[in-house]
Amino acid sequence: MTTTNKTRREFLLTGAAGLALTVAAPAYLRAQSAPLKIGHLTPTTGFLGPLGEYAQMGIQLAVEHINANGGAGGRQVELIMEDSVNPQTASTKAERMFERDQVDMIIGEISSASCLTISQVAARYKKCFVNTGGNSDSLRGKDCNRYMFHVETQNSMYVNAEGQFFKGEGLVDGKNWFTMTADYAFGHDLLAAAKAFLDANGGNLVGDELVPTDATDFSSYLLKIRQAAPDVVALNLAGTQITNFFKQYSEFGLDFTLGGFGFDTVSAWAAGAQNFRGTWPNVWNHLVPNDPSQAFVKAFSDAYGKPPENQAWGDYNAGLIMAQAVAAAGDASGDALVDYLENSEAKFDLMKNRKGYFRPEDHQLIQEIYAITALPADEVKNEWDIFTTSEPLPGADEPLETLAQSVTGGTCSL
Repeated sequence: MTTTNKTRREFLLTGAAGLALTVAAPAYLRAQSAPLKIGHLTPTTGFLGPLGEYAQMGIQLAVEHINANGGAGGRQVELIMEDSVNPQTASTKAERMFERDQVDMIIGEISSASCLTISQVAARYKKCFVNTGGNSDSLRGKDCNRYMFHVETQNSMYVNAEGQFFKGEGLVDGKNWFTMTADYAFGHDLLAAAKAFLDANGGNLVGDELVPTDATDFSSYLLKIRQAAPDVVALNLAGTQITNFFKQYSEFGLDFTLGGFGFDTVSAWAAGAQNFRGTWPNVWNHLVPNDPSQAFVKAFSDAYGKPPENQAWGDYNAGLIMAQAVAAAGDASGDALVDYLENSEAKFDLMKNRKGYFRPEDHQLIQEIYAITALPADEVKNEWDIFTTSEPLPGADEPLETLAQSVTGGTCSL
C-alpha cells in the first residue's frame, strides 16, 4: 500500500520531512542531478528480523518523502537494501555496496556486532555509516570512528533513564535484582552498564544469567528466578527473545516486578496485552503526543496498515538527517558530511519536544527518550495501544546530556 498524494502533501507540509528539508533544499537546487545513493543494511532474518522489517519500511518511507519534497539538495535518492544477516555477511555486503554499487553512505543495522564490521568498511572508504539500531556503548567508545554516527541511543542512556524510574519507585537501594542477558555484544555491554548503575545506587545483583541468542525455552531460567525471589527481574535481551520470555513468564505465573534496559515496541506487540508487563525505556513510540510524531504515524499507517515501531522511527529519521546534511554541505563525501554533522549549529527535528544534535566527541545523537508502561489487559482497546508513554526524559528543565553521563564502553578517539 502507498500513501495517497493528499496524505503525502499533508505530511510534507506538517510533518518531520517538511521541517527537516524545506529550509535547506531551496539553496541547493542547482546541485548535481546524479542520484544520491543510499545503501541500507539491516537483519531481516533471525531473532532481529521483525525489527529489520520495520527498519526497511522506515527508510523506504523516508526516501519517498525526501524525493517527493525535491530530493536531498536537489538530488533524488536511490535506495539499495540488503539483509545484513550477521556481522561477517554485513561486512561483505557493505564492501560490495561501496565498491560495486557506489553508494554514498550506508544507513541501518540493529546488531551491535554488525555495526562494528560495517563501520570498519565505511572508514576504509571514508564514507558515512549511520547506525540506527546498535546500542553498544563500545561503538561510541573504544570502537568509535570518524565516519560512524548513531541515531539510536546508547545502552548507558537507556540504563540511566530506566534506572531513574526504578529509583523513584523505591526499587534500587537495598533491593535484589535478577538479570537475564543476551549472550552477544549488545547484551554484554548493556549488562556492564546495568551493573555500574546498581553498584552506584545500592542495588544487589542476586542472579545474572547469560542467554544464547537462539534460546527459545526459558523454563530453566524461570525456575531460578522463582527460587531467587528478587524484587526486580531486569531483561537485557533482544528481539524475539523478549517476546518469548514475556509469554513464558506469564505461563509460570510469576509476578515479580519486570522491566529492562533496552526495548523495542515490536516485542510488546508480539507478546500481546495479556503477556506484556512492566516499564521499559524507548527511544520513541507511536503515542508521543506532538504534531510531527502523529503526522509520521498517520503517513506510516496509511502506507503499511499499522503504526510505526521505534526501529522504523530510527531509520526514517536517519534518512531525513542525511538528506539534510547533503543539502546543507552541498556534498555527499564522507568528510564533508562529518564536518557538517559535527558542527554545533547542526540541529535535527526528531518529532520530539527538543531538537537533537550529534555530540562531536563520539557522534552520539543527543536527544530525549521515553519510558513506556504496560496497561492492564482489561484497559487495552486495540492491539497497538497496549502501553502508556511518559513525558520526554530528561525533563524540560534538565540538559539533554543528563542521561548520557557516566557511560561505559571505553574512551572514543576520533
